[in-house]
Amino acid sequence: RRCPLHGPFFALTNQYIEKVTYEEIFFLMKEGNFSFTEAYNLPIRLRSWFIERTLKYVTPPDDK
Repeated sequence: RRCPLHGPFFALTNQYIEKVTYEEIFFLMKEGNFSFTEAYNLPIRLRSWFIERTLKYVTPPDDK
């Protein structure tokens, strides 16, 4: 039986994993005191929220 999906396979590339996922995990480990397992197992949207919130917390406000 043939698979009905004939297009390209959509999966995370090694380049994406190294450039995005591991960088985000490293940031959360250093700035948010997450363990590797905690950061890795977070759903993507929640991990993104923690990153944005941590950046907001550690970045000084612009006083213009």
